[in-house]
Amino acid sequence: MTKARIEARFAALKAENRAAFVAYVMAGDPDAATAASILAGLPAAGADLIELGFPFSDPMAEGPPIQRAAQRALAAGTTLQGVLDLAAEFRQGDAETPLILMGYLNPLVTWGYERFAEAAAKAGIDGLIIVDCPPEEADPLADALDAADVALIRLATPTTDDKRLPTVLKRTSGFVYYVSVTGVTGAKEADADAVRPAVERIRAASGLPVAVGFGIKTPERAGAIAQVADAAVVGSALVDEVAEALAANEDVTVRVLSKVEALAKAVRAAKRSPVTA
Repeated sequence: MTKARIEARFAALKAENRAAFVAYVMAGDPDAATAASILAGLPAAGADLIELGFPFSDPMAEGPPIQRAAQRALAAGTTLQGVLDLAAEFRQGDAETPLILMGYLNPLVTWGYERFAEAAAKAGIDGLIIVDCPPEEADPLADALDAADVALIRLATPTTDDKRLPTVLKRTSGFVYYVSVTGVTGAKEADADAVRPAVERIRAASGLPVAVGFGIKTPERAGAIAQVADAAVVGSALVDEVAEALAANEDVTVRVLSKVEALAKAVRAAKRSPVTA
């Protein structure tokens, strides 16, 4: 299904007049078995889409929580093949929830774009977000993903002006990820009033749903963003739960999924604005 899963999910949510809750977790964090348990539990906990990070040694766009998550995953021996194996395992139990890989370009260059795209599609990956791939250099990757029917999902930011936006949106599919704040993940809080005009502008220019992330930590903030965007993405707050559960010797899966439930409940309860209905 690949891209079709993303399109079907957003179409269903539009019919329900609500935004999606997108949960980001790091593959292999804190270990393969626990990561698989968390991933398997996300849909029932309320995740409408899942972003699965693949660990990289130099995650330049990430704040400390996701940096530490990547370090834990790498220390546990997580590889890109291991990430795809995790995705394939998830797909055996869930054929409907869109699964998006998110990470950095270097591991894909090492693999080769065509080989990676084919393996990702086979594992049940629906889309790919590569934080450090400039749109001017994305055509070879986009070609490989198109051949495998995997969406290339691009990032727009508060500094993406009208002149730059068409370049950013070129060959984007699935949805557009709007980085709500300048800086790294988890460093600042997203403001719904500030986000609204950007979401409307990007949606109009792309014709695609717009997901907002990088600054959502609480159910209250997630609910506010869900009123103005097509999806609210939470990552740092979830990987923080992993770290805190480890420090407290608590069940990591239970703690993460409990946080997901609270965030998803807030998103589902949010009243969409007339502009985005």
